[in-house]
Amino acid sequence: MLAAACALTSIALAPHLALAQTPIDATTAVKAQPLDAASSASADDALRADYARRQKILDRRTEENDYSYGVKAHDCYSTFFVNHCLNKARDQMRTTRQEIRADQLALDDEQRAERARSRDQQAALKQAQLDADAPQRAASEQANQQSFDEKQRRNALAAAQRQADAPQRAANQAAYDRKQADYQKQLDDARARGVQDAQEREQKAERYDQKQRDAATHRAEIEARQQEKAQQAQQEQQRQEQLKQQQQDQ
Repeated sequence: MLAAACALTSIALAPHLALAQTPIDATTAVKAQPLDAASSASADDALRADYARRQKILDRRTEENDYSYGVKAHDCYSTFFVNHCLNKARDQMRTTRQEIRADQLALDDEQRAERARSRDQQAALKQAQLDADAPQRAASEQANQQSFDEKQRRNALAAAQRQADAPQRAANQAAYDRKQADYQKQLDDARARGVQDAQEREQKAERYDQKQRDAATHRAEIEARQQEKAQQAQQEQQRQEQLKQQQQDQ
């Protein structure tokens, strides 16, 4: 059973075999380093980079502590006092974990303080910018107010002018309406005269046609009487000739 436990521990530790090649000094590894004055990065960028570097060290210390505990626990199974060895390795692992935890808390506190400082600084800069822009804003607001007041004044003057011009506009409108009414009456009268003239022309044309028809009828009657008289004269002539012929025959 001891051999099986050792084998299982070896398999579990296999992914961490490359992590413990270079030991890290736990007393100095996560201390803040001075910023390089010649660096082109800003102070905030350098500080964030330092926080990232220190966090990476803490993460590596955690991995190495876990790896070291796994190695020691694995080696304990080859000793006579296995449980005593495991307890000792566990205590060492917990002690180191507490140290790492303390450094992690300290780093977290520094980052929170830095974020608070950055927020305060940004708020102060924003307030300073607002204070610096206050005269310009006041001038702009005054100009806007003056523009608004001038617009209101112009509107009031325009309203007063419209009110003053209202009687003249009413008179002009009345005159325009009368002119339009007169024009409409002229149009109506012209249309009425046109209708009347058309009716009169139709009546004249009808009377002319009737006269033409009457004249034609009269001419026809005259011609008929003339023809009738001509026939009667011809008949009378024929009768006279017959009588004369009869007299000669006797």
